[in-house]
Amino acid sequence: MLLKILIVGALAIGLMAAIRDGRVLRDSGLLSSCSSVVVDGEVDPTMQQCTKGRLDGFPNLTNKSCQLVAQSAKHDLWRCEAPIVSSQSPGG
Repeated sequence: MLLKILIVGALAIGLMAAIRDGRVLRDSGLLSSCSSVVVDGEVDPTMQQCTKGRLDGFPNLTNKSCQLVAQSAKHDLWRCEAPIVSSQSPGG
């Protein structure tokens, strides 16, 4: 009985860590995500293509000095004054 409780606890802790990281939710399409656009065969870090998340919709990059260039049903294209630095782990 104690072994079952320990296994369930370990699984719960693992699930909470995976959700807190955010990659699982982004990869499943629940949260929005942005990536740099390839222009003329090179990655342009000032151009961002964002996909819509089911829970949070499209991201708003205006607070990062970006302007919306184009919008479609699945993607938004943003032009930023400076490259956006993203971190895999939340800071805090």
